[in-house]
Amino acid sequence: MLAAVKLAERPRTQLSNRAGTGFQVWHDAIHLQTREGLQFIDLTEEISEIVAASGIANGIVNVQTRHTTTAVIVNEHEPLLLEDLKETLERLAPQQAYYRHNDFEIRTANMTPDESPNGHSHCRSLLLSSSATLNIIDGTLQLGRWQSIFFIELDHARQRTVAVTVMGQATEFDWAA
Repeated sequence: MLAAVKLAERPRTQLSNRAGTGFQVWHDAIHLQTREGLQFIDLTEEISEIVAASGIANGIVNVQTRHTTTAVIVNEHEPLLLEDLKETLERLAPQQAYYRHNDFEIRTANMTPDESPNGHSHCRSLLLSSSATLNIIDGTLQLGRWQSIFFIELDHARQRTVAVTVMGQATEFDWAA
């Protein structure tokens, strides 16, 4: 197991934005404990479970990281490819390079007492996406044969949250009503 992954322990929120239309919005969260920097965590199964629990038959699911030094992507879950992707990110934004963000002698904005040098993580996130939106048809997440949904830790091990919103037509809706 790459990381501790669990669905939100709080009650899920279901909102009906348009009374009488069958359109529903479902919110959930996935809480993660990452184990290292530059870690790929496959969330495909968790996202599929959320889609199934939402009761949405046709619509979209948006998967969004709530952190600036993480990413969400859709790609192939093949171990050698994941190593290639890690090496590419290291080549494009090396951890040991100089980043003004890491120079605590000159940086004054957005500082915390436990601030760590993570300019490389922010630069890597610039190259990736903070969210992915995927189609749902007949209650099923639409992914290609080799596609998986990944959360990527770009900084260091810590608690992380992924927000998930499912929107669309309810599975059971009485159109005659």
